[in-house]
Amino acid sequence: MPLRGTSHGKLVGDEAPYFESLAELDQWASIPHEKLMAVLEYQARPQFAESSNQRGKLLVCHDYKGGYTESPSGLCYTFNFWPLCDSFVYFSHHRVTVPPSGWINAAHRQGVKMLGTIIFEGSGEADCLQLIVGCPQVGAGPTLRTDSIPMSRHYASVLAELARQRGFDGYLLNVECPLRGGQEQARALAGWILLLRSELVTKVGRHAQAIWYDSVIINGQLRWQDRLNNLNLPFFLSSDAFFTNYTWPTSFPALTAQYFMSLDPVLISDDAKGSSVKSLQSIFTGVDVWGRGSHGGGGFGSYKAITHIDPQSLGLSVALFGQAWTWESEQDKPGWNWDQWWEYERKLWIGPADPQEVVPVPDAPRRPGEPECPHGAFKPLSSFFGHATPPDPAQLVFYASFSPGVGHSWFVEGVKVLQTDAGWTDVDKQSSLGNLVWPRPSLMWEDNDREEPLPSASSMLDMSDAWNGGNTLKLSISCAGSAADDAFFRCIWLPVQSFNVTSLMSYDVSIVYKTATCEETDLDLGLYVKPLMTGGGDLSEVNVGASTQSDLKNGWTRQVLSFSVPPGTTNVSIAVGLIIGFTAEDPSQPLDFSISLGQLAVYPSSSTALVSKGTPGILWAKFQSTKPLTPPSTGLSGLLTWDIASSFPRLALRTISSPEDPNPAWILDTRERFPSFLYFNIYVNPYPLSGSVAEATAAIFIGTTGLDGRANRFYVDPAILPKSVVHGKGLRFYVQGVTDKGDILPWEMCAHVDYMFNLGGR
Repeated sequence: MPLRGTSHGKLVGDEAPYFESLAELDQWASIPHEKLMAVLEYQARPQFAESSNQRGKLLVCHDYKGGYTESPSGLCYTFNFWPLCDSFVYFSHHRVTVPPSGWINAAHRQGVKMLGTIIFEGSGEADCLQLIVGCPQVGAGPTLRTDSIPMSRHYASVLAELARQRGFDGYLLNVECPLRGGQEQARALAGWILLLRSELVTKVGRHAQAIWYDSVIINGQLRWQDRLNNLNLPFFLSSDAFFTNYTWPTSFPALTAQYFMSLDPVLISDDAKGSSVKSLQSIFTGVDVWGRGSHGGGGFGSYKAITHIDPQSLGLSVALFGQAWTWESEQDKPGWNWDQWWEYERKLWIGPADPQEVVPVPDAPRRPGEPECPHGAFKPLSSFFGHATPPDPAQLVFYASFSPGVGHSWFVEGVKVLQTDAGWTDVDKQSSLGNLVWPRPSLMWEDNDREEPLPSASSMLDMSDAWNGGNTLKLSISCAGSAADDAFFRCIWLPVQSFNVTSLMSYDVSIVYKTATCEETDLDLGLYVKPLMTGGGDLSEVNVGASTQSDLKNGWTRQVLSFSVPPGTTNVSIAVGLIIGFTAEDPSQPLDFSISLGQLAVYPSSSTALVSKGTPGILWAKFQSTKPLTPPSTGLSGLLTWDIASSFPRLALRTISSPEDPNPAWILDTRERFPSFLYFNIYVNPYPLSGSVAEATAAIFIGTTGLDGRANRFYVDPAILPKSVVHGKGLRFYVQGVTDKGDILPWEMCAHVDYMFNLGGR
């Protein structure tokens, strides 16, 4: 049962989060379903043309305890290395695995495709055949008789519709049972994959993927090949990409590349997606982090396998299976906790916090007759892959609260509204941690002529404070004393997040932070934007406006500025960060200061003041109890729903001199979207037996939306209602919106609804 801080309840209409059989899937398809409107649409990352077809990509296959294990009432495993990934597979051993909406949002927020899984294993042979031939209808006449297995579009259409409705981007196809129909069934299955891809393109988009796992071969036998060859080639040609098994000897990645290069270019041209062509990047070579037959033994030896795949030079991609090994393999050890896992996890992915630390790599078992394969020192997984930027903020507003998706508390505009002992997990609230500042800040002197050593800097998640959410990213900076004549004032550039942006587009940047300094030290912070690189060379400048600063609650500060990129540039990469000036009364003495980053947002600039712009608000709220007029003593449960709206400011009518006047009576912003919200905070106030209900500012926080993917609804149950609120004559529920830019709606733009108990003779 969820604690306050997050709430999801059960799904409307008892929608299953996954399906154990095709029969269950058909039952779901027989009932109309609305698309989950709180799930973000996929937006592709901007690509640099010269590098897009060279380096191999990373697919992460998340096989964790059967899936669907995240509890909103505790600290659970989350994945936080989205900039390294191209695709993420949510895997389980159910027939059809549907990624939870929070995981989809976390992936899409950073431009990663999220896939479900279709799996046939053990007793799945009958369902595997039915997948191809479809579902005969009750009362239908005789079935068509043919010389081979007929293919039906039925399940291809249903599965594509499921992906469209739930908001994910395709499937991993895992057929690990023999095909009794032999080569005829294998060919029909390959043909059915083409049908699935066609349906996915139509219903989900051209970015959708159907990835084939190396399992059955062309004669229907279950024989993992550990590489691409003639025995599984037809399945690869029918799919978007290929995921090899992970028990390959070290020679197989090169053999796979060699075999692929021998293929007729006509075969690998992708008619299903127009002019696209398969490449070495389309082959994901499997690596099992658990080490089950995987070269290097998995774990901290996984880099040995990836070295042979060689995504940087050879160009093959990597499919990393079971990356939550860092949690599962350690969780039962004495004294283990989330903080220890976080250190262990970051060590595998990005290396130890101390660059001088030597990471021990256990000896991996060798197969009989396998020669010794020496490797160098440990390499973190991140060293093999490119670090991608999130989608262009012109296409998808960028918002970061620097959250890993877990916490102990919840804050709203710097005020703590929730404290838990067990903590909470909500992957929907996960965001970028600042790719230029975490795990290690990259400082540089703002004055390039300064020759003294740079200050040392570190970054860490601080769950004791936040602006909106459960934590800040706390940056600690230490500077040695200096005898330089100008050392009384020194200035550094601290980049926080990189983006690829569009020229001729104007953007706004908003950052919220707070600072702490040692005695006799003063800080002066300025939000700024600097160029990194472009596809055609260095970019000399970014047009940056002056920043405006405002003081917020509890010591927080907000700065906002606008920037744009000059015309004539493409593939523009920029860094958003802070210019930090610091003064010391005695510059010869070392000094320390810290900056807590609470929130960063980047979005298209607003239009001119002459344009009528909509203001977001919550139009109305409604509460429907599952037991009408439930007495408080029996517990209250029900559904809270609401609608959102946009309203223009009061119109100042102007005099129109003539019907021929070319100036319109008002101008609307054609680019302005309807209000979009990250999530909603939910509060409650008791209705006392006598007197009136308290003001909204006194209301008690009971949760947020976001766990079920449904828009504008929240389930209320007894577990999230404090006992202190159910002893009056009723309740008042409040719905408070948090916009996609991270702004909290003022109470006058929010909505509430009253619910009165049936007190009988009380």
